Amino acid sequence: MIDKDTKIEKKRISILGCGWLGFPLAQRLISDDISSAVKGSTTSADKLELFKAAGIEGFLFNLDPELSGESTQITSFFDTDVLVIAIPPRLSKNEADFHPRQIQSVVDIVKTSPIKEIIYVSSTSIYPDLNRIVIEEDVSIPEQSASPAMVEAENLLIGLHGEKTVSILRHGGLLGYNRIPGKYVKGQKELTTGSIPVNYIHRDDAAGIIAKMIEEGIVNETFNIVAPQHPTRREVYEKSCRQFGWESPTFTIPQTAPAFKTISASKLSSFYTYQFRFPDPLGFYYEE
Repeated sequence: MIDKDTKIEKKRISILGCGWLGFPLAQRLISDDISSAVKGSTTSADKLELFKAAGIEGFLFNLDPELSGESTQITSFFDTDVLVIAIPPRLSKNEADFHPRQIQSVVDIVKTSPIKEIIYVSSTSIYPDLNRIVIEEDVSIPEQSASPAMVEAENLLIGLHGEKTVSILRHGGLLGYNRIPGKYVKGQKELTTGSIPVNYIHRDDAAGIIAKMIEEGIVNETFNIVAPQHPTRREVYEKSCRQFGWESPTFTIPQTAPAFKTISASKLSSFYTYQFRFPDPLGFYYEE
């Protein structure tokens, strides 16, 4: 468990990538009164008024892959105590080094900033299909990973240990609200992956876990962030299609069993006391 003496109170928090996950996280941090100030970055000027209305201090700049924009904006954004990096990585095979270059650009400015603690939103897509339960220690170097660039990015941040405290959060498939699994497969025929267990996390829990970590104290660790239960894709797809009146996909049993992985999130519970709002993906909350 976390030593309560490390609890962070009323720190300034900056969210790099205040989007689908980052924006509701910022709202939660404000409503829970965890931070003295919440800053959010965006690449869209249209979002600045939305941020202002929500009590978020908005900053406009790009990370393409180097930081670009008004230097005063960038300097002010990184003048903070806690940095949450929630940018969707670009992992094109044609630009394999793009996301690591983004993170390197962030690391360079973090080194000279007052930032003490960092949370990086990574992904369980880094794990290959090992046909078993997988844990954080299964991937620590790019050569072990199904997404080497993501591990390179993680390790750039882990390299800050000693200067900064860094938590790596490997999120499962982020769902909830308008991200509905059945939407992406409705009406499809003879899917062969219906028996595969899902590794999902609801957005409310993803934001809640990050807020809990900031509140109780960030640690130099890597965590899997997935719902504790792992129903099959078929169960999840059919349930959400029924909920919204969509045509369910059909399934067939392939000649060879499809490869899979079941992501364990047990490490998280050994460090933090977090009660999942949506422990079962069959009970996730959605809305069109």
